[in-house]
Amino acid sequence: MAEQSTGRKVGYWITTGIVAFIMGASGLADLIAFPEAVQFFLDLGYPEYIVRFIGLAKFLGAVAIVAPKFPRLKEWAYAGIVIDLSGAAYSHIANGDGPDKYIGPIVFTILAFASWYLRADDRKLPDADADQ
Repeated sequence: MAEQSTGRKVGYWITTGIVAFIMGASGLADLIAFPEAVQFFLDLGYPEYIVRFIGLAKFLGAVAIVAPKFPRLKEWAYAGIVIDLSGAAYSHIANGDGPDKYIGPIVFTILAFASWYLRADDRKLPDADADQ
């Protein structure tokens, strides 16, 4: 296993910190049904009952990507985060909202991909072809 460069480590922790903070904070707001968070979902046409479910998923995803070990769980968390963020961007576009509403989710989707790409080997699934 090769040692990860300092630049890659810094890039990983910056992107991961931003993504984890955004997902964790917005997940908590959804989980406690903060009135503005609920209204946000309602304005996009989603039912109120989905808010807490999405909030829990976002919060757990944020925890999973910063926690040590559990590479398979991290893969699922990253997938969920990208689905949530790209779905948010799409929902705003489909709702006729302007760029001020959908650019943020697009940027955070890109940051989530960067975090996933920059993660250290011990945070990745073992390569199935490595033994061959």
